[in-house]
Amino acid sequence: MCLLSRDTFISGGLAPLAVFMMLVAPSAQAASPKTFSIVGVENEYANVAAQIGGRYVHVTAIESDPNTDPHSFEASPTIARDLARADLVIENGLGYDDWADKLLAATKSQDRKVIKVQTLLGLPDDTPNPHLWYKADTMLKVAMAVEKRLAEKMPAHQAVFEKNFAQFQAAMATWSGAISAFSKAHPNLPVAVTEPVADYLLQALGANIETPGALEMAAMNDTDPSPQDIAKENALFDGHKVKVFLYNQQVTDALTDNFLARAKKNGIPVVGVYETMPTPGFNYQSWMMAELAAIEAAVTKGQSTERLVAAK
Repeated sequence: MCLLSRDTFISGGLAPLAVFMMLVAPSAQAASPKTFSIVGVENEYANVAAQIGGRYVHVTAIESDPNTDPHSFEASPTIARDLARADLVIENGLGYDDWADKLLAATKSQDRKVIKVQTLLGLPDDTPNPHLWYKADTMLKVAMAVEKRLAEKMPAHQAVFEKNFAQFQAAMATWSGAISAFSKAHPNLPVAVTEPVADYLLQALGANIETPGALEMAAMNDTDPSPQDIAKENALFDGHKVKVFLYNQQVTDALTDNFLARAKKNGIPVVGVYETMPTPGFNYQSWMMAELAAIEAAVTKGQSTERLVAAK
């Protein structure tokens, strides 16, 4: 994920901020009762919020297409309006979705709560890897924060939210158990990656990420890695020094495509990883279990899963 400036609501040829304020300003008509509105800037956060809130919430996901490069995202007047009218917003933080902060700052609301996942996890601004949804404890904390807010705003339905949270917690316990079992079965698994999208998961699995860290950061930040690091990555494939290659499906260029081709040429299984939750057919927990199953199949069967497809 390239941490580029996302001032696209101004620089992308859309209306300037003053026009946005006109678009999102409340109507002079009397307000009517509405469903509690939640916006997840990334669809994985929106999905978890929807699981907790159930029929008592209306959830909108902004970045949600797993087949597109999130760098090409452009905010629109509709997105600005959704954020302005939301009762609860969930964003990643760590510079990943700064464009949302700008829109939120322009439409201040005392009633709107913003859950910044970076803050929820207590992570400093210089945390190098912003892909927090692959971190094993992230979504349980997000779900807990959502449940707490919904219970505060809709206490009559607190029992429903608590039940939904308990179900999600059980699913996360299953995933955590699967991670533990994998790490015991495949200790110190050598892997290669294009960038640190799934590094948190790999670290939880006890894997050894053999890709040079500087190359990962260069790929993430859209800068040129050194020739030495490129040679080291190629040597991992040519020398069969890794058991699996995790490839970011959404952010690709000539270099990562060359790594992919090299891995395939040398019979290294490939597993696709994502910046937004693959759809349709997945919820957050089934997505994470599918990623883990794909890594397991790569290690035990030599099977590639370049794109995740939900079971029918």
